Amino acid sequence: MVEGRFSKFLKKLAFSGGGHQYQLLERGELETLIDGQNELKAIEKEKTVVALPAKEASKCHREDLAKAFYVDLQNGLSEFSVTQRRLVHGWNEFVAGNTEPVWKKYLDQFKNPLILLLLASALVSVLTKEYEDAISIAMAVLMVVTVAFIQEYRSEKSLEELTKLVPPECNCIREGKLQHLLARDLVPGDIVSLSIGDRIPADIRLTEVTDLLVDESSFTGEAEPSSKTDTPLTGGGDLTTLSNIVFMGTLVQYGKGQGVVIGTGERSQFGEVFKMMQAEETPKTPLQKSMDKLGKQLTLFSFGIIGLIMFTGWLQGKHLLSMFTIGVSLAVAAIPEGLPIVVTVTLVLGVLRMARKRVIVKKLPIVETLGCCNVICSDKTGTLTANEMTVTQLVTSDGLHAEVSGVGYNGQGTVCLLPSKEVIKQFSNISVGKLVEAGCVANNATIRKNAMMGQPTEGALMALAMKMGLSDIKDSYMRKKEIPFSSEQKWMAVQCSPRNEEQEDIYFMKGAFEEVIRYCTMYNHGGIPLPLTPQQRAFCQQEEKRMGSLGLRVLALASGPELGELTFLGLIGIIDPPRAGVEEAVRVLSDSGLSVKMITGDALETALAIGRNIGLCNGKLSAMSGEEVESAEQGELAERVGKVSVFFRTSPKHKLKIIKALQESGAIVAMTGDGVNDAVALKSADIGIAMGRTGTDVSKEAANMILVDDDFSAIMDAVEEGKGIFHNIKNFVRFQLSTSISALSLITLSTVCNLPSPLNAMQILWINIIMDGPPAQSLGVEPVDRDTLRQPPRNIKDMILGRALILKILLSAATIISGTLFIFWKEMPEDKASTPRTTTMTFTCFVLFDLFNALTCRSQTKLISEIGFLRNHTFLYSVLGSVLGQLAVIYLPPLQKVFQTENLGALGEWEGSPGTTAVLAACTGQLQTFPGRKVPAWGHPVPKGLGSFLDICTG
Repeated sequence: MVEGRFSKFLKKLAFSGGGHQYQLLERGELETLIDGQNELKAIEKEKTVVALPAKEASKCHREDLAKAFYVDLQNGLSEFSVTQRRLVHGWNEFVAGNTEPVWKKYLDQFKNPLILLLLASALVSVLTKEYEDAISIAMAVLMVVTVAFIQEYRSEKSLEELTKLVPPECNCIREGKLQHLLARDLVPGDIVSLSIGDRIPADIRLTEVTDLLVDESSFTGEAEPSSKTDTPLTGGGDLTTLSNIVFMGTLVQYGKGQGVVIGTGERSQFGEVFKMMQAEETPKTPLQKSMDKLGKQLTLFSFGIIGLIMFTGWLQGKHLLSMFTIGVSLAVAAIPEGLPIVVTVTLVLGVLRMARKRVIVKKLPIVETLGCCNVICSDKTGTLTANEMTVTQLVTSDGLHAEVSGVGYNGQGTVCLLPSKEVIKQFSNISVGKLVEAGCVANNATIRKNAMMGQPTEGALMALAMKMGLSDIKDSYMRKKEIPFSSEQKWMAVQCSPRNEEQEDIYFMKGAFEEVIRYCTMYNHGGIPLPLTPQQRAFCQQEEKRMGSLGLRVLALASGPELGELTFLGLIGIIDPPRAGVEEAVRVLSDSGLSVKMITGDALETALAIGRNIGLCNGKLSAMSGEEVESAEQGELAERVGKVSVFFRTSPKHKLKIIKALQESGAIVAMTGDGVNDAVALKSADIGIAMGRTGTDVSKEAANMILVDDDFSAIMDAVEEGKGIFHNIKNFVRFQLSTSISALSLITLSTVCNLPSPLNAMQILWINIIMDGPPAQSLGVEPVDRDTLRQPPRNIKDMILGRALILKILLSAATIISGTLFIFWKEMPEDKASTPRTTTMTFTCFVLFDLFNALTCRSQTKLISEIGFLRNHTFLYSVLGSVLGQLAVIYLPPLQKVFQTENLGALGEWEGSPGTTAVLAACTGQLQTFPGRKVPAWGHPVPKGLGSFLDICTG
């Protein structure tokens, strides 16, 4: 619009051949032209305003900020400036990229190689007019695809959840007025006013601060609120140390402040997290990779069968088209269409079992992935620790030591003197009582119904007073004055007067030792003030350093009539303690071959203290800083990360780099966390695990699993579940493929040898139902024994169809084929013609062989007598149903017509089939379950050659 007005006035200029001729502008038009030019300049100036990086902004003085953002720090921006800047910077919100439509996400599920192979089988079945097979395969595919789609669709919300971090409203100064605006309206240069309870609406450089404390735990991972200032910084450091910057999504816990918006939307620090999450793709799980591999193997096997049949028929002079049709039909029969269903059902049952243990799984294959997880990276605050500051040690000024039990703000626990273990209540020990009293009175926190309101450190002191029975001591004093804490003075004090006694006013002070001790002239010795000697001062300083080296946050306390004449009372050590059960969980996970690593934003001393407490490393605890992670090359980091147990002072970018380095070194990585700073790493890890209670929405949506009760030890159950699921899938694959190979080989051999078919089409269909039906699927719910669960994580490179499993499958198939061919040969008449009796006996023998095969497939390494017959009731019912079904097929006249069977008569006619089946199946069951070089029943050594063979067979 401005350009249009400007060009209109330019048209008043006339040009002639002899030179320029000008028309005079009227005064109003001239002023409009000048205004338009000024407006153009203003627009150009607004376009030069850019978001300022936090580190750069932290070094700016107030005047520099005002110049950089063309803003009056008192009156704020004009509406014109806001409009122009929004055109450049957009709204203060996160916009996810173009999302795929639902139908496309559904169709993506069909890209699984095994699913494509099954669809090809259905198509061939239609072409060969086997419509029943086509319908059953299609239904199986639709069921599997739909279940997988529903699970994955629910989990794809992590980017959307980031918008919840931007508060809907904020207080902003514009054109000299304090306005209540939507946070999405903010632009760089806006002046925002902050007060207690506000969630920070953008990245802000503070210009005015009054006792401002900000909870940045969702951003930095540190439980203790960060004290803020408005003075420019001169040194370096990472984002977690910028005391004059507040970041979007963090929370004002105390005080108030004002500052300039330096970054909005995707140009904020959380915007960086957002962009990293957009760039990250969830890696394929090991099970998905194994299933892809199996699909390709079965495809090659199918084409091999087709080629063999066609080549044999060509040699025999048969018609190639008919041989191709037979080959394709056999290949279709070879494909276990029940495999995806069983895998899905097995995973769903695993998810349900884990839900009963308070673990929610959002993506089915993740359950099995836990079985091969060998590294767990865990955030400290809120995951390994309770995120509840707790007093653990006391040292009085006269040298008494006490330990404090109990965690959190519920007041449960005791204070015991060391080494006597004497429990102290109220003022039973005057020195400890006065120390706790000072911490309770110089305090602004309150605890109601186990919920703390106020600063975590002060909450810890109130919980300590509750354990001592002194929580009401605060009411004995009337507060007259408070000197609030500031980052410069590093202490706070209150002036009080006793309510029920005629005594002079008393000051209570708490803060950093080196600052509090400066105001002290005396020290308490059993309730008697004594002069503070250099020796006593040195003793207290030594104790403060000792407690600090343990990772404790140390507070010094004092009291007295005047600030310069205080009596030193002692030291209190506070820490965010490990969660209950974490130490045991870390030990069990380490014993089963998993490496646990802690990643935190805390300082080295605190990180090492927690690491030692939870037993991260038995020997020397190895640590690495975020700066070291950032400066290391990816290849170098991949070599180092495996030896490091603790990573400290880390940012979201560092966490992502650590995860990538571990994955590059070949590890399957699980990442646990609860904050926004964990979200990118949670999504990038093979298994992302979020906390249900303390976790942010972003971390929950980015994760694959959620621990409902924030119980780290629940990961042990999840890992065991993952191992069991893979074990059952292998059992099922072994049964299905041994049955498929047996049926294929039986028909192929009869075709090659120019013999009549031992089985007709309906009998093959019945065998296919047993192969894919209840007996097969019941193997997926087989309870897994403790020996399997105690095994180390499986290698990611291990395939489902490995060498050991292939040999077991071939051994089972050889047993079924040899037994069935024996019956077929025995029952065949002299003219070698196929009769109903011959096919009935062969058919029944094959089915019973297959059911015994299912029995031996229940375990890869143990005898049936060892695992027990009655442990899997589902399997027993399914086998019983299959036996009754087989009897119905043989003896019921309507089914005899369908399956072309005949009545086998009395028990004597069964002697050949079931008797042979039972003997051979028992023998093969014994052979397949030898666990090593010794026969379990007798203990005699197996010959070396056979032992080697059995070692391979049993994996």
